[in-house]
Amino acid sequence: MDPTEKSKCRSLRPLAFLLTVLVLVFLSAGVLSPRIPVLGTRPGGAGEVATKPAGQQVVKLPRMVYPQPRALTPSRRDVLVLTPWLAPIIWEGTFNIDILNEQFRLQNVTVGLTIFAIKKYVVFLKLFLETAEEHFMVGHRVIYYIFTDRPQDVPRVPLRKGRRLVVLQVPAAARWQDVSMRRMEMISDFCARRFLREVAFLVCTDVDMRFRDHVGVEILSPLFATLHPSFYGATRQTFTYERRPQSQAYIPMDQGDFYYLGGLFGGSVSEVHRLTTACHQAMTTDRANGIEAVWHDESHLNRYLLDHKPTKVLSPEYLWDEQLLGWPAVMKKLRYVAVPKNHQEIRNR
Repeated sequence: MDPTEKSKCRSLRPLAFLLTVLVLVFLSAGVLSPRIPVLGTRPGGAGEVATKPAGQQVVKLPRMVYPQPRALTPSRRDVLVLTPWLAPIIWEGTFNIDILNEQFRLQNVTVGLTIFAIKKYVVFLKLFLETAEEHFMVGHRVIYYIFTDRPQDVPRVPLRKGRRLVVLQVPAAARWQDVSMRRMEMISDFCARRFLREVAFLVCTDVDMRFRDHVGVEILSPLFATLHPSFYGATRQTFTYERRPQSQAYIPMDQGDFYYLGGLFGGSVSEVHRLTTACHQAMTTDRANGIEAVWHDESHLNRYLLDHKPTKVLSPEYLWDEQLLGWPAVMKKLRYVAVPKNHQEIRNR
C-alpha cells in the first residue's frame, strides 16, 4: 500500500471509533435505560390509546401524574408502611412533603373537599373550615363543597387565595343513618354534574372534626382510604364488617385486609364516582331486600375496598379521637381529630 494511503487510513480510524461509540450510546439510551414506575396509577388500562401512526401503538398516559418513589421515604420501622398489594401506608416520617408539594403545584391541582352539614351538624362548620384553612392542602387550590339543608347558617370564614366555598342545598333526612347513607348517592350525583369539570381530586370527610396538624397532598392518590383507629393492629375476626350473607356489604370471616372508616376517603373524581355509585347501588339493593348493613355506608365502603384495593392507605394519624383513645407513642402527629360533642348545644340547634 502506498505510504500516503496508509497515512489516510490511520487518520480515519479515530473518527470511525468515535462514530461507533456514539451509535452504541444512542442505542443503549433507547433500549437499556430503566423506567421508574409511577406510584398511584392503576395497573392495566389506566391510560387511553391515542391516535397512532401506522405500525406503532402510542399510549396516552393519564392526565394526572402521581408522585415518584423518591417522594415517599419509608423510614418508619415501628409501623406497617406497605399493604400486601404494595400500596403505601402514610405516616409521619414516610413522605417528603417538599417534593410532593412541588410536584402537585406543577400540575396546578385543585382539590375538592366534600362536607355534609345536615340539620344540627351545621354547628360544626365554623371550626371545621377555620382549621381547614390553617392545615388542609395549604398552598394548593381548594373548593369546599358544603352539602346542607340550612344554607343560611353556613358561616362566613375568610379563605386563602385560590380557595372558595360552594354551598349545595340538599334535603334533610329523619334519621342520621339515612343522612350517612345518602352521602354516597349525593357525591355520586354531583361527581357527574360538576365535580368532574371542577376538581382533580375529591376528599370526602365528616364535619364533626377539626384539623389539628398538616393534611396535604401526601394523601392524594387515585383511590385512598383511612384505617379505623379502633381497629388498627386488630385481627380481621374482630372487624365489624357486615357478616350477614343477605347484604350486599357481606364480607366472610376469612376475608378482609383492613377495616376502613367512612369519615375520610377519596381519590380522583372518576374513582370516587365509581366508588360512591357502587355503594349507593348496593344500599338500594339492600333496601329492596329489607336489610340495612350494620354500619350503613361504612359497611358498603369496606366491601367495595376489599374488591377494589386502594392505591394509598392513610394511617390513623389522619382521623383520631384523643378523648376516647388517648395519644399513643406510635402516633407522631394527630392531624384530623374528633371534636368533643356538646350535646346540649347540638340539641338546641
